[in-house]
Amino acid sequence: MRGRCENQMVADSVRQRLDKWLWFSRWIKTRSLAAHLIEQGYVRVDGKRAEHAAKQVCPGAILTIAFEHRIVVVEILGCAERRGPYSEASKLYRVIEDSAAK
Repeated sequence: MRGRCENQMVADSVRQRLDKWLWFSRWIKTRSLAAHLIEQGYVRVDGKRAEHAAKQVCPGAILTIAFEHRIVVVEILGCAERRGPYSEASKLYRVIEDSAAK
């Protein structure tokens, strides 16, 4: 089964590479580190392991990001054209669950 972002009905303008989204949204400090975490299996998209940094994501997708001492689940609300300040980046997602908050 194909994911919602791979569906032809989702416009290219609202899709983005997973590594770029993680970097633009300021969850990961560098794009290369984002790609490394994805390829090592630390990121899931809609419950399925993301195997490639080039995986397309779009608004509505649920990401699970496993950091060393923290697991975060976020919903993607939008995609960005650039890596802006935190005030812009924080509008790209909604935190559903954060193990650090417990």
